Amino acid sequence: MKHEDLSSRIIGLCIKIHRELGPGLLESVYEEAVCYELTKNNIPHRRQQAIRATYDNHDLGIGFRADVIVEDKILLELKSIDILPTVYFKVLLTYLKFSKVEVGLIVNFKTVVLKDGITRIVLDRRV
Repeated sequence: MKHEDLSSRIIGLCIKIHRELGPGLLESVYEEAVCYELTKNNIPHRRQQAIRATYDNHDLGIGFRADVIVEDKILLELKSIDILPTVYFKVLLTYLKFSKVEVGLIVNFKTVVLKDGITRIVLDRRV
């Protein structure tokens, strides 16, 4: 499945979850619900995947844990916060670089309408 189609499916599942649960719960609750829906829909994913970081070809160890990586194509960062700081978009780019995943979705469930809390970022590998 192309990442555009996969992104659409994931966003649809997140909207379904948001409509049912509403905004403002813990991020871990939404992560559990997202992984449940992915499993129910036979969409391969890994949860809390440790990603190693390197600097100057030196292994720095685990740099972060991705909330969810779907089909090795999309990295999901799930949030439940009032205001999403702009630095989170740069953080997601860093995560994409180290994970070697090309597409990232930040999904902030603490919004009235979920589509207002979704940002899709594509890593430009030409850089």
